[in-house]
Amino acid sequence: MTPDDLPLNLLREQPFNLSEEDIAWVAQSAAALAGDVESMIAQLFVIGLHGPAGPWAAEIERLRPGGVTRFFSQDGAAEVTLLQTLQQRSKVPLLVSADLEGSRMSFPFGTQVPNPLALAAADDTALTRDIYTLMAEEARAVGTNWSFTPVIDINAAFRSAIVATRGFGSDPALIERHAMVQIETLQRHGIAACLKHWPGEGYDDRDQHLVTTVNPLSMDAWEETFGRLYRAGIENNVLSVMSAHIALPAFVRMLDPEAGPEELYRPASLSRLLNQELLRNRLGFNGLIVSDASEMVGATSYMAAGPAKVEMLRAGCDMVLFTGDLPGDIALVRAALEDGSLPEARLAEALTRVLGMKAALGLHCREAAAEPLARLATPEAKATAAEAFARAPTLVKDVRNLFPLSPETHRRVLVISGGIVSPIHGAPMPLALPEMMRARGFEVTVFAHGDPWQPAEYDLALYLLAEETLLTRSHIFLDWARLMGDFRMAMKRPWHEAATALVSFGYPYYLYDAPRMPAVINAYATSDEMQEAVLDCMTGEKPFTGKSPVDPFCGQEQARF
Repeated sequence: MTPDDLPLNLLREQPFNLSEEDIAWVAQSAAALAGDVESMIAQLFVIGLHGPAGPWAAEIERLRPGGVTRFFSQDGAAEVTLLQTLQQRSKVPLLVSADLEGSRMSFPFGTQVPNPLALAAADDTALTRDIYTLMAEEARAVGTNWSFTPVIDINAAFRSAIVATRGFGSDPALIERHAMVQIETLQRHGIAACLKHWPGEGYDDRDQHLVTTVNPLSMDAWEETFGRLYRAGIENNVLSVMSAHIALPAFVRMLDPEAGPEELYRPASLSRLLNQELLRNRLGFNGLIVSDASEMVGATSYMAAGPAKVEMLRAGCDMVLFTGDLPGDIALVRAALEDGSLPEARLAEALTRVLGMKAALGLHCREAAAEPLARLATPEAKATAAEAFARAPTLVKDVRNLFPLSPETHRRVLVISGGIVSPIHGAPMPLALPEMMRARGFEVTVFAHGDPWQPAEYDLALYLLAEETLLTRSHIFLDWARLMGDFRMAMKRPWHEAATALVSFGYPYYLYDAPRMPAVINAYATSDEMQEAVLDCMTGEKPFTGKSPVDPFCGQEQARF
């Protein structure tokens, strides 16, 4: 394959809109790779960088991928140095991606900001723009240039443990308002946005990290919901879409009423019909399609991991996200090119879009930020984030008029909590809220498993749950036995003898498991900043102004009382 084989005309169209000068750079970069098939194929892969920063510079120089996703540590200086070194040593600039979703997915050394569901609770697009402006500025300073956001999944199935706090709720109109602001803001600041998870998650309550999920909507219903959202993003010039391990049987059945289960339930990441026919031909998307993480069970339960990566490229993905064996996967792709099962035209198209997105971001002429760490967590950024946190807490119910609290009325507080639960961050972490309450004059006891506590000994029993929707959780629910540590204690409810409230710093649907809980606050995110914002609201220092972006009562009338 030579540069003459590249379909460069597609780079003159949306969303790339490249100048002739930029197109010339794409052609020159492809020419530099010509004759080295392995290097061309490597441009179609994104490597996940886990663990210490030190070893990765030499490894990426050896592998020469098109992009990397860094899972950042607390050491900001080491992270910035790593990304700068990677770019300096790369013959073709790297796409450097991250999930800029906020909360626990924020830069650990940057400004902590709310997640999308918290922003949806505030429902102020100007505030959303301010938050994503500071996120984009900090990302660019660090060296990130591609965000796998916005999440435009619709949280229709309340048991979904993969959507809730990562998306903007269950109303397509609300999702559209905030997601379009996110796209515009990120891309205006030189960060490519990425709509996910194509063709739409949230009606299946399972997790594609663990199983191929299914979008069960009819095509008419899909067009009114996900079709609307993806078309809006495409019209907004979003540069990329993430093709996920989600099936859309209605579209396959519409094209072929006789289709069998292998085609009906083929995940989008492996589906030419969903990527090429629906996304490209019918919705008109001309940008870069990247697969979701290629070794998720949603793909590998359908097809072995190595062949699946080849199939993703054949099915229309331009980049494959993650690989544990890039040389081995390159060999598989090369073999498919040689036997004709993967057309060279598909490689040419994918390479064109990868280089085109790099040119659209100006990576070929972008310089590293001066003093990047000084641009993070500035007083101005923290003030913006504090406003967003303050406006998110939502008083879902308070049937006994418990709030506001004070040490005079509810001095003795028993806190019952399983800590902050995150599959990404290891063992549960303690919440800061108990110590914050002590600093304001409350006497706080943290419940320990096995403690035969009596409600009459306390003025307030406060359940603090802190589990955001991330990955591999299968389901999130109020696990009374795990929380209390004993099956007898799991059946104990204190609210007939002591004031009782539940605060969720994450999953917003605990009323399904505790419909008679008399007071419930949803706060969506687990950060210390959100905990402090909730305490301000509980004590009356600030009002509860958040509005729930989902139905926290889970359709149950009894949960309202």
